[in-house]
Amino acid sequence: MVSLRKMPIRLKIMILSFGIVLFTLLIGGFMLIGNLFQGKEEGLGERGLMTGRIVANLPEIKDSIVKARGWKTINPIVERIRTINQVDYIVVLNMNRIRFSHPIEKQLGTVSSGKDEGAAFAEHSYVSKAKGEQGTAIRSFVPIVNDSFEQIGVVLVGNMLPSFWNILLSIRVEIMIIALLTIAFGIIGSYLLARHVKEQTFWMEPYEIARVLKERTTVFQAMHEGVIAVDRDERLVVFNEKAKEILHIEMDVNDALMSTVLKDKVMVQQLRGQTAAYNETLRVHEKLIMLNRIPIEIENERIGCVVVFQDRTEVTKMAEELTGVKAFVDALRVQNHEHMNKLHTIAGLIQLEENERALEYVFQTTQKQASLTRFMMQRIKSYSIAGLLISKIRRGEELGIDVRVDGQTSIKAFPTVFNNHDMVLILGNLIENAIDACAISEIKQKRINITIYQNETDCMIKIIDNGIGIVDTDRIFEKGYTTKGKSGSGIGLYLIQQMISKAEGTISVDSVLHQGTQIIITIPMMLRKEGFRDKRFRSESIAD
Repeated sequence: MVSLRKMPIRLKIMILSFGIVLFTLLIGGFMLIGNLFQGKEEGLGERGLMTGRIVANLPEIKDSIVKARGWKTINPIVERIRTINQVDYIVVLNMNRIRFSHPIEKQLGTVSSGKDEGAAFAEHSYVSKAKGEQGTAIRSFVPIVNDSFEQIGVVLVGNMLPSFWNILLSIRVEIMIIALLTIAFGIIGSYLLARHVKEQTFWMEPYEIARVLKERTTVFQAMHEGVIAVDRDERLVVFNEKAKEILHIEMDVNDALMSTVLKDKVMVQQLRGQTAAYNETLRVHEKLIMLNRIPIEIENERIGCVVVFQDRTEVTKMAEELTGVKAFVDALRVQNHEHMNKLHTIAGLIQLEENERALEYVFQTTQKQASLTRFMMQRIKSYSIAGLLISKIRRGEELGIDVRVDGQTSIKAFPTVFNNHDMVLILGNLIENAIDACAISEIKQKRINITIYQNETDCMIKIIDNGIGIVDTDRIFEKGYTTKGKSGSGIGLYLIQQMISKAEGTISVDSVLHQGTQIIITIPMMLRKEGFRDKRFRSESIAD
């Protein structure tokens, strides 16, 4: 015997829907039979009153009911009327309740003791229901009134109410027809409903659906990426543990509204996005994540959205640390190359017996190098940034570009949402872009000026070069847009713009083709949108 759990879903639905049809039919049948009972009762009562009035208005009845032993005349007349009208019994009573007619002759002349007869002797016509040995009877009472309008007796007409089974037998043909039609349409409808449900569930059984749901949930929870999915009403339908970990959410999010769980506006905007997005890099809280967004559509109607994202903070830090190390390596390589050139120069001067000039050259070189190193150590507290700037200065010297760091430059602390790695990323990209722009320029005296200044409210970065300039400044922050051809990725300025926007800062670009570019970045130290009013940071003309 197949257990209910393993029974196919189609068969379960058919049994359930067919059972509902039969139950509805049964309820309807009881209501129908009840109405039949009520109609039958009312009909018997009305028929009894009509028969009673006929008997009460017969002259023979009125004349004989006041005579002694008048039942000998009345009973035969009443019995004929009873037979003609198919009535179970008719009893005629005088005012002393003596029976003047009765189906049983032994009852003639006896006194009636019915409990429902009282009102009839007060000139009332009515119908009552009485239960006896043979069943329930519908009794109709009609008063007998003489020509002087005086009541002289009562006519009682009784009809036995048919039983439940008698009524069923009387409509057995109709019941059979209705039952056959109901069963036929019930089976067909149940089959069609079961087939439709089966199609909607991809022909899967309930235990198979449950297994797929468990497997899906397990897969989502096992993923190393955060997964969030919302429906058209912005209710969270998927929110795996990795997503909770990345977004620092500990509450139960099942079927919760997105706005009540996600407090970060960036993630909410991503889930409300109408278009697909891939490999988007953005900051959520203090974490750098890479995100893919896929809107879910059925028949060109958006029914939800899925976001898959990874925490790339540690990877980015490692990459930026490697970038910082690379900057130091580049600086050392350049210094080594420059040191070898200087040694060759000193050796040549000694061979030419220009000892004083050789000594002067050594003092000059040593002083310049010590001055640069001392300046970096005093003004910049980050070794990574100091090494980056030194390496860019040395690289500029190799390429014939005068890279200068303004004497007012100072980095004592980082803005609230920034750290050492963010500053390395911003400065490295901007200075490298400036070097590339100068490298392809035809200007003889190529220069790059770098200024970094801080006060209590703002941090400002200004990079000015006299390179080739930028053709389309409106598109430089678009992801994938680059002016370097195949050698460019189009990611650097896009990431910088995202970081500055997250920090509620500003970035302005002023560029003139073949004359140069000026980029000014202002970042609030404490996430306050206050203007940077220091005169030393007013925008300068590129031509100056």
